[in-house]
Amino acid sequence: MARKGQVCGAVTAGILVLGLRHGMGRKEDRSAMEWTYLKTAELMKIFAQKHGTFVCRNLLNGCDLTTDEGQKYFKENDLLNKICVPCVQSVVGILESIL
Repeated sequence: MARKGQVCGAVTAGILVLGLRHGMGRKEDRSAMEWTYLKTAELMKIFAQKHGTFVCRNLLNGCDLTTDEGQKYFKENDLLNKICVPCVQSVVGILESIL
């Protein structure tokens, strides 16, 4: 997200899906929030087991997208299709299995 190299955008989108599904709940009843936290942790764990991490820069083998050189490397090595697209596909599959 924003080329910062932190949590993978695909994982973040998956977390948003989980939050939209159940959110925080209402006032005193926080069971929905607990479910969301549990499923978020599960998503992140499964993703990291499959890909070794959920940190973007690590997924991209250190590619620094905040630099012109990093962006050039990303494009020239087709990291979008080689790494990012499979990460999105993984998140979709994980969501299908845990929801």
